[in-house]
Amino acid sequence: MSIFGTIMGKIMGHEARAQAAAENAARPSTPAPAAATPAASSGGTATAVATPMASVDVAARLDDMKAASRQNLDWRHSIVDLMKLLGIDSDITNRRALANELGYTGDLNDSATMNVWLHKQVMQKLAENGGTVPANLTD
Repeated sequence: MSIFGTIMGKIMGHEARAQAAAENAARPSTPAPAAATPAASSGGTATAVATPMASVDVAARLDDMKAASRQNLDWRHSIVDLMKLLGIDSDITNRRALANELGYTGDLNDSATMNVWLHKQVMQKLAENGGTVPANLTD
C-alpha cells in the first residue's frame, strides 16, 4: 500500500469506519449521528463510496488520536508529527517516497520546504477523498 494510502486508511479507512460503527451501535437509532462533533457532518450529502459514512472530521479524529497517545505532537503543522501520530515511520526516506507519490517537483534534499509542501498536500488529498479538513490546513 502507498504511504498516502496508509495515512488515509488510518484516518478515514476501515479503522475509522469500525470505530464509527461501534459508536453507532452503542447509540439508540436516532437520525442525528453528529453527537461527537457538531460540524463533522454537514447535511446528508452521501459521497461515501462503500459505507453510509459521508465524511470523517479529520481534525477531530486526529485530535482524539493525539489525546489517546499522550504525546506532544503538532500534527496540524508537521508532517513528521502527523506520521508519528499515525504510527508511520517518518524518516526522510518515507517522506521522500510520499513526496514522489504526491508529485513533488522540488528539491528532495530541501527537507524543510518538502515537509511544508507534504503537509499541505496530505491535508488537501484527505479533503478530496471525503475528509472534512479545516480550511486553514489546506490553504
